[in-house]
Amino acid sequence: MRQAKIERVTGETEVRLELGLDGPAGGELRTGLGFLDHMLAQLQRHGRFWLEVEADGDLEVDVHHLVEDVGIALGMALDRALEGRVGLERYASAFAPMDETLVHAVLDLSGRPYLAFAPEELDVAGEAGGVNVFHLREFLRGLANHAGLTLHLRVLAGREAHHVIEASFKALARALYAATRVTRDDLPSSKGVI
Repeated sequence: MRQAKIERVTGETEVRLELGLDGPAGGELRTGLGFLDHMLAQLQRHGRFWLEVEADGDLEVDVHHLVEDVGIALGMALDRALEGRVGLERYASAFAPMDETLVHAVLDLSGRPYLAFAPEELDVAGEAGGVNVFHLREFLRGLANHAGLTLHLRVLAGREAHHVIEASFKALARALYAATRVTRDDLPSSKGVI
């Protein structure tokens, strides 16, 4: 089984995370931030991953540190669980609608971190459980940087923060599931290295 455990402790947060790329979907989610737990549950269900997270952060300051550090820990776990990336499908994309919202996630498990995040041209209103689209951006940046993941996430339609953030997690989960499937015996690169 392709899996990894990460423990990340800083002056702002403590995150313990376990990821299994080949399921079964599930795992306890306890971050102290209900909406973040709800979004991580989307990764479990739509990515078909085993994801267990126990986290504590300085929520009395803001949700920013906790959301970002969970993204960092998830990226670290994903990189470790990919086991050298041999045999991966590597590329994938997924759309996720949620009522008035439509999100498209396109990714490459290239080993090269890059995030293109484009909800800014839309007027996405408010927050959900203390989380807004800028916290989502920091989660995705932490994930991309520590997983060696190229990720383009486009919000094609949407104005309500809860729907935009949830559709983003669902699209990301579905794309990650497809890209992490093992479909070959070699590295998915003409260079012979990722």
